[in-house]
Amino acid sequence: MPDLTFIVAVIVFLFGLCLGSFLNVCIYRLPLGQSVVSPRSACPNCKAPISAWDNIPVLSWLLLRARCRHCGVHISARYAVVELLAALLFVAMFLTFGWSLATLKFCVFGFLILGLIFTDAETHLLPDKLTLPGIALGLLFSFFVPVDTLAARVFPFIAELPVSSDISARLFWFSDALLGAALGASFIYGAGVIYLRARGREGMGFGDVKLMAMVGAFLGVKATVLVIFSASLAGSLFGVGTMLIVWLKRTRRRMQVAKEPANVARKRAWESAVLVYRNFQVPFGVFLGSMALVAVFFGERVIQWYLGLYQ
Repeated sequence: MPDLTFIVAVIVFLFGLCLGSFLNVCIYRLPLGQSVVSPRSACPNCKAPISAWDNIPVLSWLLLRARCRHCGVHISARYAVVELLAALLFVAMFLTFGWSLATLKFCVFGFLILGLIFTDAETHLLPDKLTLPGIALGLLFSFFVPVDTLAARVFPFIAELPVSSDISARLFWFSDALLGAALGASFIYGAGVIYLRARGREGMGFGDVKLMAMVGAFLGVKATVLVIFSASLAGSLFGVGTMLIVWLKRTRRRMQVAKEPANVARKRAWESAVLVYRNFQVPFGVFLGSMALVAVFFGERVIQWYLGLYQ
């Protein structure tokens, strides 16, 4: 007889596929200001409604060979990737947190973060209809799922309130979620203001601010700090890597096509790479969201490892 955990994991996987399909609708429609409820799904090219048998997560994309049944236009692999990632993420949450409210909490968090990552990657937008409800849900979940204990040091008076120890603990969890939301939002906002004054143009929008408020509400203070710094490192490495790739490609092209000497080609290619980097808008929400998901699974271990270096 199959193990109960395996059966539930399969159900969770299928449920994740379905929610991933709905998430694709959100990713496409929310930046356009369209309803995610109606009208029914249709091909963006020929506008033909998508039938139920052509809307089976992942399977329909494979059977149709990534093309619309009616007009033959290519269907982005993003649809299948999002569906599969949502399913795998839900299963990972279940296997990590088991039969608990924490599983529900982090499945909701993963659903929102996944939608924001792909929306930011495609449109450089972080829709309020995902971030604002996410902040509220993160704070709500903090009353029922432990967040952190740092709030006990910031708000020690809570322990002295004339309430039961259970209520006192829940207030600590909520306080830490609230503090995490405030810290995440204020840090990103402050970094954006500094960048604007230094460079004269916007570096991070309010979407990133609200995204980090949501992350803080779900994960608490310590994990929020980890997300900010790890995402900054990842984003910096991505930026430097992009510059180097552009530099190498343009150096090679100048040497082969323009027949420039190596030293001249490298110098001019570097100037071109720097210009490309300055005008390239890095979707920082992708790195914030990705590091937030990493923090869900490994955040506590990384924090404990780091703190252990000072003991």
